[in-house]
Amino acid sequence: MSPAPRDEVLELDGALSFETLPDVLKASQAYTAREILPDRLTIDFAGVDAVDSSAVALLLEWRRQAARLGRSLEFVNLPENLVALARLYGVEDLVAAGPGVSASTVVS
Repeated sequence: MSPAPRDEVLELDGALSFETLPDVLKASQAYTAREILPDRLTIDFAGVDAVDSSAVALLLEWRRQAARLGRSLEFVNLPENLVALARLYGVEDLVAAGPGVSASTVVS
């Protein structure tokens, strides 16, 4: 068996909304069920073109899964409207926090 990769980047595209959330959750559960997971996963939101409040819940769920699995999780290129929703709900630090995440990684 080969060793686990240290880092992986998952590039998202399209909408993260109430309509797409079930499929995204199903795909993320399949991902975390893999036998070998990277030490750190970076999720890149550059291709995300629409979000609603369910996207905030999704990011929080991904944080919980990463913590449960003892893995590092980083979000990059967060859409500004997603950050604004997280700020509105008082969870901006939980959504945006992570290694290498700064104001420059938020897409306006």
